[in-house]
Amino acid sequence: MKTIRRYLGREIIAASALVMVAFLALFGFFDLVEELDKVGKAGYRLKHALIFVGLSLPSRAYEIFPIAALIGTLFALTQLARNSEITAMRTAGLSTRKAIMVVAQIGLLFAAVTFVLGEFIAPPLERVAQKWRLRSTNSTLPQELKSGFWVRDGHLFVNAQRVLPDKGLEGVRIYEFDQRSKLVSLSDAAKGVYKAGEGWLLTDVVRTKFLAGRTELQRLPEWRWQSELTPELVSVVMVVPERMALKTLVPYVQHLKENNQKTGRHEVAAWKKIVFPFASIVMMCLALPFAFIHHRSGAVGAKVLLGVVIGMAFHLLNGLFTNLGIINDWPPVVSALAPSLLFLVATAGMLWWVERR
Repeated sequence: MKTIRRYLGREIIAASALVMVAFLALFGFFDLVEELDKVGKAGYRLKHALIFVGLSLPSRAYEIFPIAALIGTLFALTQLARNSEITAMRTAGLSTRKAIMVVAQIGLLFAAVTFVLGEFIAPPLERVAQKWRLRSTNSTLPQELKSGFWVRDGHLFVNAQRVLPDKGLEGVRIYEFDQRSKLVSLSDAAKGVYKAGEGWLLTDVVRTKFLAGRTELQRLPEWRWQSELTPELVSVVMVVPERMALKTLVPYVQHLKENNQKTGRHEVAAWKKIVFPFASIVMMCLALPFAFIHHRSGAVGAKVLLGVVIGMAFHLLNGLFTNLGIINDWPPVVSALAPSLLFLVATAGMLWWVERR
């Protein structure tokens, strides 16, 4: 059985790697075409677009890993079945249960690679990619409101007109409220720079305090602002939650909860970070029934095309359940687990049917 496991592992890993390279080339081409619309504007050149696309490829690889695992496993097993090697293995004692165990063991390696890629490689490179594009176009971080970037920090509401790629702030306005939600001070600063352990250093500050029956105005060249708000929390606007690392998502979700803000999308993204690596195992096991059914007939291309369709269906269901969960306030773990569980049930049903035949 060890020999079979090694042989299957070698074939599946080689086929999956080939599929991954093909997918990355395809998605990289599409991403480059999209970036070409920005080339020539605000100093953005072709070399900037190429570097941006290259830095974004690990995020793409993370997103399509289960699909590549499915198609690679399906291709490898179908090829073995055409050469009657699957039949020989089953004759030698490779039962359906043992086949599942062998594929699952290989899938654990894929799951580990997916987790490392999604937690330690793709997120930092994605931030670098976004920062690179912003600097290349002399732009600021994206913002949802025309009034700039808004964030709540306890009794403070902070507004920054511009968030720079280096996570510095420009046009900072801080509204401070008391326990009765009464405005007690308003602070305006030209710029804000964060220093670890020291907080934010605001420059050219004008502070207005609203006292009983009067106001007090202060002008300060510098003002040290101690806050739980860090550049890491500010930088979440650079990367969508689905491409953030778990170590960044968890503190940000906690920050949102402490400030009574909605956490739905970020909680779903955090749970998906935990669940998503194991999707490769489910998808690989899903390829087994197709290798066992009519293994001497049918073109390999047709089964690979079927794998592409199934993989895209899984990708679409992932997005669908994420949106449905956010809209309907489902428990985040349900939204994250549902697609994998549906495909796991389908896999179990198909394998049971194969055993009954």
